[in-house]
Amino acid sequence: MLEFIQTIASGIAVGSSYALMGLAMVLIYKTSEVVNFAQGEMALVASFLTYMVLEYHGLPFYVAFPSALIFAAFLGFFLEFAVLRRAKEPNILGMIIITIGLEMILMGIVSWKFGADPKTMPFPLSPYDSVEVGEVFVSALEVLTFVVALSVMIILFLFLRYSKLGVAMKATQQNPMAARLMGIRTNRILMVTWGISSMVGCLAGLLISPVTMQPYMMWDPMLKGFAGAVMGGMTSLPGSVFGAYLIGIIENLFGLYVSIEFKSVVAFAIIVLVLCIKPSGLFARHYVKKV
Repeated sequence: MLEFIQTIASGIAVGSSYALMGLAMVLIYKTSEVVNFAQGEMALVASFLTYMVLEYHGLPFYVAFPSALIFAAFLGFFLEFAVLRRAKEPNILGMIIITIGLEMILMGIVSWKFGADPKTMPFPLSPYDSVEVGEVFVSALEVLTFVVALSVMIILFLFLRYSKLGVAMKATQQNPMAARLMGIRTNRILMVTWGISSMVGCLAGLLISPVTMQPYMMWDPMLKGFAGAVMGGMTSLPGSVFGAYLIGIIENLFGLYVSIEFKSVVAFAIIVLVLCIKPSGLFARHYVKKV
């Protein structure tokens, strides 16, 4: 029984990083209906730049991490303005191909600059310092990641529900032309959305980096976060978080009771199952656009 509870706790812990990536992807999708497969590598670039200024330039932690979030925001602004906005007659397939291309370019830049050798980000909390909850052990870093993931979800939910910018973002997603007629600068809204999403993804990268740093470190969290978002609903922030935690728990249970070698397959099997049964996800409403 203790082993089962420990596995659940570990699944929730790893699901927190998936949740942050899922939130970042859902935020862009809610505004532009674009699935951003470059989300992980945007966080990767910001994380490695943070590592560089900490290790090579000796900047303190409290300067490097806020600077990373600011850089991530401007990276999101730049990619939306310089690449996505320039796409001629954009369509869903074309946008997916563009984001995959950006993913490969950003990963290649990091591999070229920093190499493939694993590194470790200096961090105030060690991933090996554990917190005991009853008879269950969870690392302090995992607790921090859990708190950050839930806090970001709540902040984004309130932001989209009650702020003028949040309402403008939802209006842009539902009907861009009507939003423009109402005076909403949709291009600016899309750019801001990419910036905010990039900051959320950067948080995931910075919290993963103390455990391991290498050019492919964000590939798995990005795919698992996407799987969680698909399960919960690509337009539902709480749904994407719930789906991400469920992915973490299920894959850990699969690794414990079935096979640890194939536990990563679980996320993709869940994507196929959910898309077959409920394409809009467990918590999202299915909207039909009428012509």
